[in-house]
Amino acid sequence: MSPILVRPVREQLEHDRVIRLLQAKLKRKHEVAINIADDQAAGVKVGAGQMFPDLVLTSQDKGHRLEGVIEVETGESVNHLEAMAQWAHFGRTRAPFHLYVPATAVEIARKLCVENDVSVSEIWSYHSLGDQTRFTLVAKIATKPAPRPAPVRDAAANGKTAPPKGKPAKPKAAKPAKPAAKAKPKAAKAAKSRPKPAAKKTIKRK
Repeated sequence: MSPILVRPVREQLEHDRVIRLLQAKLKRKHEVAINIADDQAAGVKVGAGQMFPDLVLTSQDKGHRLEGVIEVETGESVNHLEAMAQWAHFGRTRAPFHLYVPATAVEIARKLCVENDVSVSEIWSYHSLGDQTRFTLVAKIATKPAPRPAPVRDAAANGKTAPPKGKPAKPKAAKPAKPAAKAKPKAAKAAKSRPKPAAKKTIKRK
């Protein structure tokens, strides 16, 4: 429990019950450690210090890699002071931060996350129906990796000179094609190649 908050007994019992329900629900995929009241079993490093969220999720392999931190709130603890002192710090851990709030406090939690710049990965609501408690995912913020800059090709390596910056390279104008020589008619060529007939001699009669 947050050191800045003293919950009513009824809300504290509900808070601890929800934590244990989540522990049973999530233990199939994670190693789940819980921090209830003065029993602070698992801490996470936040900056230069250490904090104790309600649930700490680690991988099930030997490395026990941190996979998530969860904070469960009740109606009394969804407020500006709690968002500054707890949520904002949990959002800076190296694992996703999940926030669980009562169904009636979802909109207030959203607003507080925006106002306090809380990096929350998921916001869940919970409400009880008799002996059962239902959890509903109400907001999921997907983080996208920063786009990589396009690789710059080295023009010198390709034996080409890069155009100067700021001036686009002018395309070389294509030379006009020479007009094709006009073909002479075949009949004219044939006529020129033929020998001229000899002139006939005329004999005068005496």
